[in-house]
Amino acid sequence: MRGWTKSALAVFVAGSLLTGGVLVSSSLDKPQKAYAEEVQKNIVSVVGKGELSMKPDIVYLSIGVDTSASTAQEAQKANGAKIQKLTALLKNTWGINEKDIQTAEFYVQPNYTYNEKEGQQVKGYNAHHVLQVAYRDLAKVGALLDAASEAGANNIGNARFAVEDTSAFEAQVIEKAMANADVKAVAIAKAAKRTLGQVLTVSQNDASTIPVFYEGAMRAESKMADNAGGTAVQPGEVKITTQLSVMYQLN
Repeated sequence: MRGWTKSALAVFVAGSLLTGGVLVSSSLDKPQKAYAEEVQKNIVSVVGKGELSMKPDIVYLSIGVDTSASTAQEAQKANGAKIQKLTALLKNTWGINEKDIQTAEFYVQPNYTYNEKEGQQVKGYNAHHVLQVAYRDLAKVGALLDAASEAGANNIGNARFAVEDTSAFEAQVIEKAMANADVKAVAIAKAAKRTLGQVLTVSQNDASTIPVFYEGAMRAESKMADNAGGTAVQPGEVKITTQLSVMYQLN
C-alpha cells in the first residue's frame, strides 16, 4: 500500500509539470519553469539553385553633364542648359519616352584648392547632373552614346543590360532550382545509406520579395570601346537566378 502511494505521488508531480509547465519548489520562493525541446530527426536540408542565361532586351544608361564656373549659380545655369539640350535629343531624335528618362544624381558643390600661404580656398563651383536612361534598341546603343557625347554629355557611366520582364521565365528557373535540390538530396541520402522520402518544406532564399531576380549589372558581358567607327557596345548575356531551400524526409 505504501509503494502504491509513493508511485501515485510521483505520477501526480510529473503530471503537474507537464500540465502547468511550472514547478513550485519547497526550498525556493519563486516558481521555476520547465522547458522541453523537440529534436528533429530523419531529415535532410539542401539549397537548390536555378539559372537561365539569355540575351537582354533593355539597357540602363548613365548619361550626365559636369560643368564648372566661378559661381554656383553660373555652374548650375550652364549645366541646366546642357541637360535640357541632352534631354530634348533623347526624346525628339531618339524617341525615348519621358518615363524612361530619370534624374539619378544632381548636386552643385565648391571646388577647393589648398596651399600653405592661403590655406583652403574655394576656386569655383561644379554642377553635376546624371540621367538614367532606359533604352530598348540594343543595336543602336553605341550610336546613342556618341550622339549624347556630341550634345554635351561628358559623364557617361556603365551600361547595365537586363531582361525587362522576367515573369515569363519564373516557372522555368524555379523548376531548375527544384531539380538541382533533388539531385543533391538523393546524393546525400545515398551516401548515408538511406532513401529519400517526401518533400517536407520549400522556401525561396531571394533577398527581395520578387521570386526571380536578374544580375544584369555584374554579369552582363558589356564592352564599350572607342574606334574610328564610333562606340561599340556588346550586350552579351544576362542570367536569371533563384534559390530554394528544400527539406526532405529520410527513410
